[in-house]
Amino acid sequence: MRVLMYYSNRDVRVEELPVPKIGPGELLMKVVASGICGSDVMEWYRRDKVPLVLGHEVAGEVVEVGEGVVKFKPGDRVAATHHVPCNTCHYCLNGHHTVCETLLKGTHFDPGGFAEYIRVPAINVDRGVFAIPEGVSYEEASFMEPLACVLRGQKNARLRPGQTVLILGSGISGLLHVGLARALGAGLIMAADTIAYRLEKALKMGAHVALNADEDLVSAVRHANEGRLADLVIICFDGFIPLSFKTVEKGGTILFFAGAGEGDTIPVPINDIFWRTEITLTSTYAGAPSDCREALNLIRAGAVPIQETITGKLPLEEASAGFKMVCSPTEHECIKVILEPNRKE
Repeated sequence: MRVLMYYSNRDVRVEELPVPKIGPGELLMKVVASGICGSDVMEWYRRDKVPLVLGHEVAGEVVEVGEGVVKFKPGDRVAATHHVPCNTCHYCLNGHHTVCETLLKGTHFDPGGFAEYIRVPAINVDRGVFAIPEGVSYEEASFMEPLACVLRGQKNARLRPGQTVLILGSGISGLLHVGLARALGAGLIMAADTIAYRLEKALKMGAHVALNADEDLVSAVRHANEGRLADLVIICFDGFIPLSFKTVEKGGTILFFAGAGEGDTIPVPINDIFWRTEITLTSTYAGAPSDCREALNLIRAGAVPIQETITGKLPLEEASAGFKMVCSPTEHECIKVILEPNRKE
């Protein structure tokens, strides 16, 4: 089968590997759609692991099921997540599934979602594979995992209907946060970025106000929000971290959603942030199976306008161009690129 082998952001190659053999409890999926995630182009995180096949935002068709699999059969349309929890450890039993060691280190696709076929391990089949609802396309279903991550983040931040939300960064994660906040009933959604096409997309995704982060953002937030700052600030680009402390309201929450560079740190003015203003800082990683299920239902209902974010769909042979688009998004006005491993040109 054909796979996309990753060597660096500038070097991805279509190569051949054997179709994986499945065992009991496993399934073989024909990958129809696989999104390029921002984490796929984090070279510092990948450099000691190359070459490898990336891709974890997958949707496709069940080709074969292993002994004991009863929930799925060949021909089923499914979406899958590569990260699943054990459901038995202290963290899982207390609702913190996304810090479970099994989820963080123990589950994956073989060889990776940028391949014509993947072997889905038994633990993933048990709790990380979901039937695609009728009327939902493969490309839309491939958003299950990233939308589940966003959903988990807003749950951790305890977003409530009527709150004012400021989303710092309007790339793909920021736009999904905009769409989800609108679906969950946020009262005022402000999207900030420095790039015009992203701000235009944010308005289409449901933002009430689009703000230029190069200007006086504090004043702009107050102007849009009747003199107040934001109840919830969601950081979707690490370069905006300093702005988050300046734009969050007293008693508000800052959600660290974006990843940062290797070894990055930030100064935190303890007295100003915590003692005098009662700010809550929280973070998030991945999504639990329940988040994936809820994300698919939101996609089915059309609650989040997924199609607005898709910049391009490419076969494996054009994946190099896709990686260039994701690595240099402003040059290509790129939001989201989806690879179609079984598409033949």
